[in-house]
Amino acid sequence: MGRVTTRTPVTRIALGADGPAVRRRADTVAVEEPLEIRIGGEPLTVTMRTPGHDLELAAGFLVSEGVIGAGGDVRAAIHCGGPATAPVAAPLLTIGAPATATLAPAPAENTYNVLDLALAPGLQDAVAGIARAFATTSACGVCGAASIDAIEKHSRHDVSGDAVTVAASLLAELPERLRAGQAAFDKTGGLHAAALFDVATGELLVLREDVGRHNAVDKVIGWAVLEDRLPSAGTVLQVSGRASFELAQKAVMAGIPILSAVSAPSSLAVDLATRSGLTLVGFVRGASMNVYARPDRVVV
Repeated sequence: MGRVTTRTPVTRIALGADGPAVRRRADTVAVEEPLEIRIGGEPLTVTMRTPGHDLELAAGFLVSEGVIGAGGDVRAAIHCGGPATAPVAAPLLTIGAPATATLAPAPAENTYNVLDLALAPGLQDAVAGIARAFATTSACGVCGAASIDAIEKHSRHDVSGDAVTVAASLLAELPERLRAGQAAFDKTGGLHAAALFDVATGELLVLREDVGRHNAVDKVIGWAVLEDRLPSAGTVLQVSGRASFELAQKAVMAGIPILSAVSAPSSLAVDLATRSGLTLVGFVRGASMNVYARPDRVVV
C-alpha cells in the first residue's frame, strides 16, 4: 500500500486580541498521486487518487463503466515501475478465489502509480468502447467522457426490484459510523469516505477513504466485485459528501439499492435515482434526512 498521508512544514497564523501569533510546525496532509490504469498493457485512463487499494479502485472503475461485473472478470494485476525503475516481471497479484487473493512483495523502487490489469477473455472489446480522451482528476470521474451520451451507463443489475427496506433510525446512525472509521481524515481533515453497510444486520462491510469522492466509492465497489458480492443487494452505500449523478450511477451499476449522503444530491442524481429505482437519501444529519427517490424503502 502506498502513502496515505505525509508530513509537511506549515506556517500557522492565529489572530487574537493580543496580536497575531505566528509559528512554524509540521502538519499532516493527505497524499494525492496519479494512478495510470492499463488493461493488457494498454493505457486506459489516469486518475488522481490517494494511494492504497489501487486494485479495488481500478476494479470499481471498470464496474462503473460496465466492463466487468464479477470477481472472475479480473484475472491478474501488476504494479508497473515508474520512470527510471527496474521492470517488474512477475504479477504482484494473481486472482483466483477473490477472498484469498494476496499481494506479493514488490521491488522497493516501484512507484506503485501504474496498475496493469489482465481481464477475462472477451472483455477487451468492452474496454475498447470506453472513450477516455484525457486524464481525470480526483474531483471528476466523468470528465474524460467523449460525449454526453457516453456518461449514462446501462447496468446489468435491476435495483428497482430489490425488496429491501431500511429503518430511518439505522440511516441516521450511518454518517457517525462512517466518520468514526475515517482514520486518515482524523490526521488530515482532507479525505472523503464511502462505506457499504448490510441493511439486515447493520454491519459495516467495507470503508474506504480517498481525496476523490468517486475514488472512495470505486474502492468500495471494487472490494465488492473482487469478493463476488455484486449485485450488492440489501445494502446501503453511505458517502461523506454530496450525492452527485456519478455516485448515483456507480451505486446503480453495482446493484446497490440505497445511496445515503450527508449533504445534498444534484438534480441529475435525483432524476437517475427516480428512473432506476434507487433509493436516494440526502442531508442525513442528526435525526433528520430527506428522501428524494423511492421513499417506500425507508421505514419510519
